Amino acid sequence: MSAPRPRLVVRYHAPALRALSICGMALVVLVALWSAFEWGRSRAGFDGTAARSEHARLQDRIDGLEEQLRAARLKLAVYESDSTGQSRERTELSRSIGELQAQVARLTSDLAFYRGVVEQRTTTDVVKVQQFHVSAGTAPREFLLRLVLGRPLRPEDSISGRARIIIEGSGADGAPASFDLAQLAGVPGGELPFSLRYVETLQQTVTLPAGFVPARSTVELAPARKGADPVRESFLWTVEN
Repeated sequence: MSAPRPRLVVRYHAPALRALSICGMALVVLVALWSAFEWGRSRAGFDGTAARSEHARLQDRIDGLEEQLRAARLKLAVYESDSTGQSRERTELSRSIGELQAQVARLTSDLAFYRGVVEQRTTTDVVKVQQFHVSAGTAPREFLLRLVLGRPLRPEDSISGRARIIIEGSGADGAPASFDLAQLAGVPGGELPFSLRYVETLQQTVTLPAGFVPARSTVELAPARKGADPVRESFLWTVEN
């Protein structure tokens, strides 16, 4: 009996076609994952298009209110320089400025929320400023600064760093001036330490120099983690009741 002949198997080797097939499958998987993510957001009540639209509307509204504020402040300055008085007009204009500032503060808070929704999937910040409030203190020219820090959704671990707050405005001579926490409250280095996993609130009492008129506060966050980007945000100086 003769030995069986070995069978010859012919296989086609097409590496380019195989690589193309793998890339196509990966693309299909990515599209499916993204579609599932968007479906989940819509089921949870998140509408990206509506959020972007509301974000743009709030920004336009804030720009309009800030323009009104600038015009009102210019008019108030004219009244104050008028030697003849016009106390009623000055009082009414001061009240209007306060109302405009309150509207801007509320809209800025809403804008921050929608900005977070729109940029939720693209931000690389490991910590962010969620809220910043200013309230009157118990002594003349004393104010309480309240800073609320937060993390992105589902943080894996805690983050620490230092927060710096700078108050900008104009001095008694009308020239631009700025002060940090070291000058206003004796805080070492002008920085407040923070450490959080989800949310942390920092509070600091400051006393403004005589003649200084605050206009805005700038918050700078410096995370201690290597490679983490610093965060810088500015807020209009609005004293809450």
